[in-house]
Amino acid sequence: MDALTAISTRRTSQSEPADERQVPNAAGGYGFALGTDARIHRFLTLGTDGGTYYTGERDLTEANAEVVLRAARDRGEWLVEQVVAVSTAGRAPRQNPAIFALAAASALGDDTGRAAALAALPAVCRTGTHLFLFAAYIEQFRGWGRGLRRAVARWYTDRDVADVAYQVVKYRQRGGWSHRDLLRLSHPAGVGESYRSLFRWIVSGETDGLTPQLVMAFGLAQTTTDVGTWVRLIEQHHISWEMLPDAALSEPKVWRALIEKGMPQTALIRQLPRLTRLGVLTGATRAMVTAQLANPYQLRRSRVHPVNVLVAQRTYAAGRSVRGESEWEPVRQVVDALDAAFYAAFGAVEPAGKRTLVALDVSGSMGWPSSGLPISCREASAALALVTMATEPDVDVVGFTADRDRQWYGGTGLTELAISPRQRLDDAIRTVSNLTFGATDCALPMTWATQQGREYDTMIVVTDNETWAGPIHPHQALREYRERVVPGARLVVVGMTATEISISDPLDSGSLDISGFDSAVPSLIADFSRRDI
Repeated sequence: MDALTAISTRRTSQSEPADERQVPNAAGGYGFALGTDARIHRFLTLGTDGGTYYTGERDLTEANAEVVLRAARDRGEWLVEQVVAVSTAGRAPRQNPAIFALAAASALGDDTGRAAALAALPAVCRTGTHLFLFAAYIEQFRGWGRGLRRAVARWYTDRDVADVAYQVVKYRQRGGWSHRDLLRLSHPAGVGESYRSLFRWIVSGETDGLTPQLVMAFGLAQTTTDVGTWVRLIEQHHISWEMLPDAALSEPKVWRALIEKGMPQTALIRQLPRLTRLGVLTGATRAMVTAQLANPYQLRRSRVHPVNVLVAQRTYAAGRSVRGESEWEPVRQVVDALDAAFYAAFGAVEPAGKRTLVALDVSGSMGWPSSGLPISCREASAALALVTMATEPDVDVVGFTADRDRQWYGGTGLTELAISPRQRLDDAIRTVSNLTFGATDCALPMTWATQQGREYDTMIVVTDNETWAGPIHPHQALREYRERVVPGARLVVVGMTATEISISDPLDSGSLDISGFDSAVPSLIADFSRRDI
């Protein structure tokens, strides 16, 4: 055998670097290191909760935090812009990463960066809970100087007093912080009597003739045991469920009143199991709830992230809480409404009209929870495939994992999937979840399409990027596909974890790297597929 035939710049084992720009990934293979901008975006949209299959939560968090802190010091104003963009657009299922980055920028940046971060506090920390989280994070970086005190004071004084009262009685404390703590630290001044009255109640519990009516209603709700009184307070003062005592939350009449008055979208989705157990979801109330769940305007206004809808749908349809603490009999109309809500959360997407392959990494590492949520990366990737299928007219979907016995000899381990958005969401995802999994070889979709002569304008690979088990790198396999089948084929890589690696070549203008999937992702993919970007 001629040993020289083993030397190639076109086909390289994934256990070795194929390019000097590649670095080791956590699984023992090699990929392209992401730039700072892309890493920050991955962190903000995906977070580090739960770690990954190969990297523990602490190590993943430390690696991402290092990049965030460096950006806070060197590019504070830019970092704040990214935080505000992700947070206000609802592009992350959790706010923690954005608030952490904002706290870092407000402490570590130069004068311009710190000022930008403190000015952005109301836009990012929109609720009392967000503000408490910011206060906890900020003490990890700095003390309570004058600028920080003024910014927190303005969070209260720049709002209408009725809005402040709502925040105060709805979000009372979190993580050891309360509004009393923040008022004592920030000392807001220069406000009218109505504000001073509200602040006195927060700090000392004293009320007077200027105390907001919502605060007085909250106090009455906490002391009464009469269902009729609770209902009247909801109807007259728009008391939310968080403002009611535990005893009230076991009363169906109370929940019907809350629904009729208009529950926020996120709260309604979270309370569906309880509403079902209490027998509230019947007749006109059920019709009202199902209509609201799938309302695109309500979803958009409430910044409901598609992943959170997906988690809610999976949990509700299962009829059992994640920890098994409670059970319920799912209402079919509600399950259907959550299905519709998932697709509606993405808004209207203009189809690219291109021949599309969606390739789902179903290897063992993709069975890990996505962003610490009770749903795996594999399940989340299947949901994204369904959205693409509902948008584009010509889509094939495959699941791929390296054949355990033949991974070094080109075994495919690739399965064409018979799933459809016409199926119920949980049924379609279950199909993917039950596939046999093995090692990770992200070149398989391209090599399979080349061998089969399948013509695709766009390939979408959904993966954690921890590829290692193939005889050729994904970007090399893509090059072969372009040479042999479709010259201008485009590649979209959707990363499902906040690692620093991607399988796509950053210098390839025909490749696009995306993190997670939020409401903007389907449109972004379609624009890239039709070459608008």
